[in-house]
Amino acid sequence: MADFLFLRSYLPKNYLLMENLTTGIKTWAEEDRPREKLLLKGKNALTDTELLAILIGSGSVKDSALSLSKRILAHYENNLNEMGRVGVKDLEKFKGIGEVKAITIIAALELGRRRHQTDIKEKARITCSKDVYQHFATYMADLQHEEFWVLYLNRANRVLAREQISIGGVAGTVADSKLIYKRAVELLSCSIILIHNHPSGNLSPSEADIQLTAKMSGIGNLMDIPVSDHLIITEKSYYSFADNGRI
Repeated sequence: MADFLFLRSYLPKNYLLMENLTTGIKTWAEEDRPREKLLLKGKNALTDTELLAILIGSGSVKDSALSLSKRILAHYENNLNEMGRVGVKDLEKFKGIGEVKAITIIAALELGRRRHQTDIKEKARITCSKDVYQHFATYMADLQHEEFWVLYLNRANRVLAREQISIGGVAGTVADSKLIYKRAVELLSCSIILIHNHPSGNLSPSEADIQLTAKMSGIGNLMDIPVSDHLIITEKSYYSFADNGRI
């Protein structure tokens, strides 16, 4: 029971509200349900009609946002490409769609079009401590103060995010485990790597570094989001806890 309460303290607030949302969904107004469905089940669970209803926000006295969305999509034969060619005045012909809503719909469709024209870049993959060092050395090696960063990785060890946790002085910085693992849960990370620098050039981990690594590893093992490594970076080299058998 204690472990369960501990884990709950790291979960995003929205995640903890899911039970209440699920039991109350049948009582919500029709036009509110697509937003909550997205929150509960994710964007892929929504139909085109429901996604459009979220953009519209609210309907009129006679039409809910959902029924208005159905009417608009039916007019364009449920073809989003056709809708992407229309202008503000075209959408304003539908009762319940004013200038602001029309602009919102057109902007969303344009973003979708641009997304498909953007090249998908493969996420960097971490295979060893040297990959991490090369990832950070160019902008951490010559800093005159300490910084603490975290790499969040997926199951294939590809980088989901690279985030700065704190900035300190010449002798130390703070790493808040609650913030680190809250973000790990949000990203659905499968593992993390800790990184900080030693402006002094000393590669040896301090007692504080060792204790922090042990603490974070313990939390990670409990939450099934292990700490894969902890790197100390200096101007010329790096120290890896994993390479030295300390994780």
